[in-house]
Amino acid sequence: MERFPWQRALGLLFILLMVSLLLQNLSGQSRPPTPPTSYTLFKEQLRRGNVKRVTLTEQAVEGEFLTDVAVGTSGKTRVFLTSLPPLADPELLPLLEEHEVEITVDRNAGQQVWWMVLANSLPWLLLLGFWMWTMKRAQGASRMGPFGSFGQIKARVYDAQVPQVTFQDVAGLVNPKQELEEIIDFLRDPSKYQKIGGRVPQGVLLMGPPGTGKTLLARAMAGEAEVPFLSTSASEFIEMFVGVGASRVRDLFEKARSKAPSIVFIDEIDAVGRSRGAGLGGGNDEREQTLNQLLGEMDGFEGHEQVIVVAATNRPDVLDPALLRPGRFDRQVVIDLPSLDEREAILKVHTRKLPLTGDVDLRLIARSSPGMSGADLENLCNEAALFAARDGADTVAPQHFDLAKDKVLMGIERPGLSDENERRITAYHEAGHTLVARLIPGMDPVHKVTIIPRGAALGVTQLVPEGDRHYYPKAFLMGKLTVNMGGRAAELTVFEDTSTGAQSDLKQSTDLAEKMVCQWGMSDKVGPVTFSRGEEHVFLGRKLGQEKTYSEQMGWIIDQEIEEMVRRGETRAMELVREHRDALDRLAAYLLENEELVGGEIDAILFPNDERESVTGSDR
Repeated sequence: MERFPWQRALGLLFILLMVSLLLQNLSGQSRPPTPPTSYTLFKEQLRRGNVKRVTLTEQAVEGEFLTDVAVGTSGKTRVFLTSLPPLADPELLPLLEEHEVEITVDRNAGQQVWWMVLANSLPWLLLLGFWMWTMKRAQGASRMGPFGSFGQIKARVYDAQVPQVTFQDVAGLVNPKQELEEIIDFLRDPSKYQKIGGRVPQGVLLMGPPGTGKTLLARAMAGEAEVPFLSTSASEFIEMFVGVGASRVRDLFEKARSKAPSIVFIDEIDAVGRSRGAGLGGGNDEREQTLNQLLGEMDGFEGHEQVIVVAATNRPDVLDPALLRPGRFDRQVVIDLPSLDEREAILKVHTRKLPLTGDVDLRLIARSSPGMSGADLENLCNEAALFAARDGADTVAPQHFDLAKDKVLMGIERPGLSDENERRITAYHEAGHTLVARLIPGMDPVHKVTIIPRGAALGVTQLVPEGDRHYYPKAFLMGKLTVNMGGRAAELTVFEDTSTGAQSDLKQSTDLAEKMVCQWGMSDKVGPVTFSRGEEHVFLGRKLGQEKTYSEQMGWIIDQEIEEMVRRGETRAMELVREHRDALDRLAAYLLENEELVGGEIDAILFPNDERESVTGSDR
């Protein structure tokens, strides 16, 4: 419907008037600038022989006199223009021939005038068309003038009658599914809760590391409830024009209400949901206005609207507290990395369409892939299928999964080292990691050792836990520090020098020691307190900034304790490497010859005479 039809009518009338005046002006300008001459005067001068030349058109005669002639009040002129009489003058052509006047006939003069008028009017016609187009677009816009489409959200809407994803497609996540069941039940039968005065949470916040299935779980909710699913990302609300984000929020919720019962899914909500007051624009910048509109829309929900808002983020620590209060995102579901059983279930889902050989053990693959998310496991299965296709195989075999796992965990294989000295350094470095990991009690088993360059590393030692860990004792973490320093200890022992190959080991050891001192209270000098040395990612454990919350004296103590822990690990690694130098040499020689070692081969080389009990017992 048109909001201001009278304004539009006046505007159109004004433009038509201007175009009409323009056409008249252009038509007048298209005629030659010659004074009008009466037909009588023209014939009189023709009979006197005072006409030099003429140009005949369908309605006029234009020409030039031999001498100047007085034409009315315009003074004397030599050029003239006169109109032909309505009836043809039979004397005109004989008179022209008699006085030997140069005659030119122009039959296209009228057409040239109209082509000129049309060409000059074309820009104005284009402006008129653009104005009418913008007015038509404005009919469906809300609060944004003739450019209202900027205020509309391009949310993807999934059909409720054709659920593409259900809980059967989401392996694992038992606890999150249970928390979402009652919301699904509410969308199926809202009267069940309304008749007893119950209120189902209007907002659900899914929190977890990237790739754990937050988006998939939200779509499965809509599939189970068989309701429309409107999916968008929080970054789509942000625009360079202030107020566009708020308009898009309004548009999204209007669409959701029109399709109720429905589910609105906002991915990466931290893009607009960060705590207010931290931006450069104060309280008036675009992101904060968008957040304010989102808070207002969620406050406006009533129980009968049957619209559930589901949001996902891996940064819940930076969200504005107003988003998390009851009445908004009052149900918060944590989605952790999958456990061993869940990883096996996820692998079963992603291998349903893969032709597997009978000896593929998904349990073994799940055990050797700790810390992988659902997206990582899907990528693992896809890489295994690609390796099988490259080999020309009809089925996916265990070796294809091993190749895929090596690629995902360690990177793509690169050409081997050509310099023999570098190969020897790499072999002893990785042998040092392997030896120390095997000799320290309670450490994770060594799954594979390779000196084939992968990714950015020239060699890799891969440790795989036998089960999922939720608690890490101080003794285990100190053992991990010692294993990290095993490569550097081997280089110092064998070559009496160090190389840049320990760069990654030193960084991991320093980060681990810092957490032990500053976050986990494992330093006797610092004590059972925590200190922030940077904004810590709640799921990824990654520093995002620097924020000092302690004194200079405490900072010096923290630095000393971090260094002491790393040095303690290096000292113990040096002792183990020197004590078992023979085993180190055997491991390095085997790696130089074969380039790779797997679990069972390691013990056979380290303990050739079945002396493993005595060796490990001496280090307990």
